[in-house]
Amino acid sequence: MVRDGEPRYRAIAADLAAKIHAGDYPAGSALPAQRELSSAYGVTLMTLRQALRQLSDEGLIVQQAGRGTFVSPPHLAYRLGSLRSLADDLREQGHAVRTVVVAAGLAASAEFGSGALRLERVREFAGRPSVHQISWVSAPHGERLLGVDFTAVALYAALADIGVAVARASETVRPAPLDPVSQVYLHRPAGTPVFVSERVTYALDGAAVVADRAVILGDAMEIRAERAATGLSMTWSAGSDVAAQ
Repeated sequence: MVRDGEPRYRAIAADLAAKIHAGDYPAGSALPAQRELSSAYGVTLMTLRQALRQLSDEGLIVQQAGRGTFVSPPHLAYRLGSLRSLADDLREQGHAVRTVVVAAGLAASAEFGSGALRLERVREFAGRPSVHQISWVSAPHGERLLGVDFTAVALYAALADIGVAVARASETVRPAPLDPVSQVYLHRPAGTPVFVSERVTYALDGAAVVADRAVILGDAMEIRAERAATGLSMTWSAGSDVAAQ
């Protein structure tokens, strides 16, 4: 709790942070009302709000006007510089990602023509839909993937299983308003800020094998880059509220 000689708001912030990390206040849950907390810690509302401001600056909580104070989801990171899937990145960090397959079937695509596999998925993290993704796989590979359980198997892993090795990908990420189609799956109002990732993945022979479009909640993610003399490393990271492959 509050130690002698330590500013009271910092001690309160440290105590609340410890409870968040211990799981007393799970990700996405609401903290007690400010008056309840100030009474519990024996401090004024002003001191309690200083503590909450520190936790907000540290990314541990999100304060929503008219609703209350909520625990932020745990940190996410997606390495844009690699060909590994989002699910694989997050599992390596100890996070659980749930994939919901909306649809999977052969259809004609603008990228690959007829006989391509259209795979539509929703990625859920910390119990909330965060990414709506549509992937197209070129023929004849798409037909060979029809029986794959994509709730448990990553697309790249499935391609590798049928002998298709990917060599590189070209990806663009741009901000956009949430479109009506993705709105249905992400449960946010139309116009909500999102990131749209469009990615084409190529096999060793240079042929395009996957065309992917992912809509990512804009209040959930941010892009970070680490620059060095030897190269550039870019990651997706969680924002203060909560692309994919």
